[in-house]
Amino acid sequence: MIVEELEKVYNTEKEKVIALSNFSFTFDKGKFYAIMGHSGSGKSTLIKILGLMDKASSGKYQINGSNVNSLSDEEESRLRMENVGFIFQDYKLDANLRAIENVILPMLINKKIDKKERINLATNLLKSVGLKNRINHFPKEMSGGEQQRVCIARALANNPDYILADEPTGNLDEENEIKVLNILKELSQKGKCVIVVSHSNEIVKYADQVLNLSQGKLVKNNETE
Repeated sequence: MIVEELEKVYNTEKEKVIALSNFSFTFDKGKFYAIMGHSGSGKSTLIKILGLMDKASSGKYQINGSNVNSLSDEEESRLRMENVGFIFQDYKLDANLRAIENVILPMLINKKIDKKERINLATNLLKSVGLKNRINHFPKEMSGGEQQRVCIARALANNPDYILADEPTGNLDEENEIKVLNILKELSQKGKCVIVVSHSNEIVKYADQVLNLSQGKLVKNNETE
């Protein structure tokens, strides 16, 4: 992912709000990035733009060589489906679907995955995050930590290069926070680009680079040891 001079501006009746200003950065595969900052610093705005869930007001953005600015809505949707996986603080699992069905869901629009492959792929993904005994459970039958691991498996459903997580441990206790961060770290070590928005200082132990935002601007970029 390469972004250059990204800006996001919201125009209200009373004022112009700059949520993101002159943000430039290159996110490499095989690295774990933590994006930190106070509420209103632009963290969530940035990750929504990176995940193609929102558009920047100006600036350039490339994913795997594709210029996002020049894509049609259909092309952008396909790029997102093939290249980006999402993990949310509140899980966003379908309460009426079992764990395996929630993981299969993103595969349904991927023509590259054969119908017969879906169950095996989803099963293996759930096993990879330690949920082999929860494959046929509904979300209400699982703990918060287990639900978040289902979300990680779902994010991996289409084998994306980029995993974006917005406060993925915000609703978890310390034990489950560590489990989730360890899984995300392992994914980066296997070649995924993992980008996590977090308020938790625990994430610094796992990140290869920490990006600090303030008032929509990148104010500090530290590589961790």
